Amino acid sequence: MADDSASARHSAQTLNVERLVGELRAARRAARDAGTEPVRTRDLPSPTAVEGIVQRLHATLFPRHRGAHDDVEAGVDYFVGYNLTEALRELTEQIRRELRFTAGHVVSADTIDTNAVRIATSFAGELPRIYTLLASDIRAAYDGDPSAKSAEEVLLSFPGIKAVIHHRIAHELYRLGAPILARIIAESAHSATGIDIHPGARIAGNFFIDHGTGVVIGETAIIGERVRLYQAVTLGAKRLPADEQGALIKGEPRHPVVEDDVVIYAGATVLGRVTIGKGSIIGGNVWLTRSVPPGSRLVQAQAHKREVFEHGAGI
Repeated sequence: MADDSASARHSAQTLNVERLVGELRAARRAARDAGTEPVRTRDLPSPTAVEGIVQRLHATLFPRHRGAHDDVEAGVDYFVGYNLTEALRELTEQIRRELRFTAGHVVSADTIDTNAVRIATSFAGELPRIYTLLASDIRAAYDGDPSAKSAEEVLLSFPGIKAVIHHRIAHELYRLGAPILARIIAESAHSATGIDIHPGARIAGNFFIDHGTGVVIGETAIIGERVRLYQAVTLGAKRLPADEQGALIKGEPRHPVVEDDVVIYAGATVLGRVTIGKGSIIGGNVWLTRSVPPGSRLVQAQAHKREVFEHGAGI
């Protein structure tokens, strides 16, 4: 123990920690003066706490897959109730932290508390609808992947489903007024799966991302029912509008609209506020910046004319 203390003192002296601390303080002050450092505040939302909330919500939605071993329905209900109560308690606190950060000193503490409870309560009321959507997503993955042996396998191990569970939760928080928490949740899924879905994206039911790595779905994208995407698909923006001062104009629709029953195969890139018509198939590695009518079949110019990229071709 003594040797460890001596070693620590020696390291501190060698590194001149005091000098480094001072230089870091000066760098932060310079950044504040230049307006490039985030606004200082206490008690920012905690990514660790937010991921814990997601895990409790996962247990609430799928109790038998997350530790509820009691065969009696009352036992499962107790498990759900406990996890839901804990999730909402911590969620309210994290929402309160976000609202305090975004409001600064403009809004009273009482108003922030009231709004935090309102958002958390509204979110809780949407959980049955979120479950219904997720159940349809799991069914779509099971039906759409010949390697899937059961719905349980899909839920427990498919990266696309993990990303979609996070997205359904994040999107609701984004819609209700907690966009920072929503982004934390989205980035947690992105880090774990390689699938990047902005929480603002509107995605209907029976949605399936197969394989998934490298998929990007932008903030204003709209995706219809029974849509299937493969790895490395991008639904992105073609250009970013700016105002007269050159600052980006935020919130404008700039990502694709994908109608019902569309399949987009691996590596395809669709950019801009274009519409992919119902029932269309977009082949692998296609680059698309224009709308296409319902029932379209698009392939690379180099592809053989008889190839239509159905039943897994193009993956």
